[in-house]
Amino acid sequence: MIEEILKKFGVKSYGDLTEEERVVFDKWMGVLSKQELTINDVRGYIQSVRDVVEDKLTETTHNKEEDIFLKARLKNYRLLDAFLLSPEKAKEEVNKHISSITGNR
Repeated sequence: MIEEILKKFGVKSYGDLTEEERVVFDKWMGVLSKQELTINDVRGYIQSVRDVVEDKLTETTHNKEEDIFLKARLKNYRLLDAFLLSPEKAKEEVNKHISSITGNR
């Protein structure tokens, strides 16, 4: 099964992946083996790929085009994470508001 998934993305074998790609791939294989995918699973994945991108941005070996690409990826991951977090944040704000109203009585 793993080999089939990798071939879909043009990778011949697991050994062809970089160390960072293996970490992300292993994490997703663990998540996908579960019955249900949760928002926290997706957020965990986003955090792991954000970490990889942030590490690559700290390297001085990439050119200007790679730098722009990595920054764009990082921004997309941040936006996606914020989008997934927004219902949770909204619920927190509602709870704070309700607490402040009931606490004033």
